[in-house]
Amino acid sequence: MNWLDRHGYSLNLVAVLLWPLSLLFGVAVRGRRLLYKHGLLHSEAVGAPVVVVGNISVGGTGKTPLVARLVELLREAGYKPGIVSRGYGGQSAEWPRHVTVDSDPSQVGDEPVMLARRCRCPIVVDPDRVAAARVLLETYDCNVVLSDDGLQHYRLRRDIEIAVICGSRRLGNEACLPAGPLREPPSRLREVDFVIGNGAARSGEYLMSLRGETAVNLNDPCVSSALTGFRHGTVHAVAGIGDPGRFFDHLRHARLRLIEHPFPDHHRFKPEDIHFRQDLPVLMTEKDAIKCRAFAAEGCWCVPVDAWLDPDFEEHFLKRLAAIALAKGIRRERGKPGRGAGTHPQPDVSRE
Repeated sequence: MNWLDRHGYSLNLVAVLLWPLSLLFGVAVRGRRLLYKHGLLHSEAVGAPVVVVGNISVGGTGKTPLVARLVELLREAGYKPGIVSRGYGGQSAEWPRHVTVDSDPSQVGDEPVMLARRCRCPIVVDPDRVAAARVLLETYDCNVVLSDDGLQHYRLRRDIEIAVICGSRRLGNEACLPAGPLREPPSRLREVDFVIGNGAARSGEYLMSLRGETAVNLNDPCVSSALTGFRHGTVHAVAGIGDPGRFFDHLRHARLRLIEHPFPDHHRFKPEDIHFRQDLPVLMTEKDAIKCRAFAAEGCWCVPVDAWLDPDFEEHFLKRLAAIALAKGIRRERGKPGRGAGTHPQPDVSRE
């Protein structure tokens, strides 16, 4: 359990002592947003509709699976989406970087590589998301930009903002850093276009659920097993995500017996992190598998999850985007029915 998990999700002495610093932090982020809002700091448009998927809290809320689902949804509606990301954790000496299924997650970040494998669409990463979006549009035949995270990256002008909230942890003690987990005050949620509740939704929010009932072998992706097949014994559960407990709860919901191994978000895994004395299956998240596949043993499996969204959200989101695309002169092809993205032509993303 990290520091924020211990102190940021309840009212406790540490949080109370840090509250004055949180108030100053909140004033600073509000002031920065007002400077952009009134044009004193300049935001830049990139010529195509920009949809930002982010959150106001530190840690994982399920943004990346939502982005993957939005790629499918946009393709079904006849758009040509591409993704930009900061590439958190990437150590590349040069930016921007074009991400492919074979990209090194240590260079471009784990989540972009996971999205490349899942979505098979153009992805460009750069700490400067404006530069990433411009390269994306100049290089590939995209007409919608999805920003994975970046709700606070105001220099990239956005047309639609989607904020994701963890349905169980919510906003913690509702304090900004360092007393709480928030990057911006709770009032920021009133300004976004859509609020998605991952696992549970309150009034004014749309529900998202993550579903994944199959494990895929890391050594041979053609080999898979239903999670129910692991009920006969105990498994090692490995998670290096923002909220490891969410993954562990997912496995427990499938009635598995776990030995939990939580790691920090974006952890750089080493062989000893997933090799244990007990000869038991090792189950991990899809994001962690991206970094562990090269040294995974035969008994290592990942559990991919898909985001399932409230149909009302999908309808309202597409209507909002259609109006924006029309105003920008963006034309789209006739969409194809079906949830899967595999039935759609894939753009060439071979450039690294």
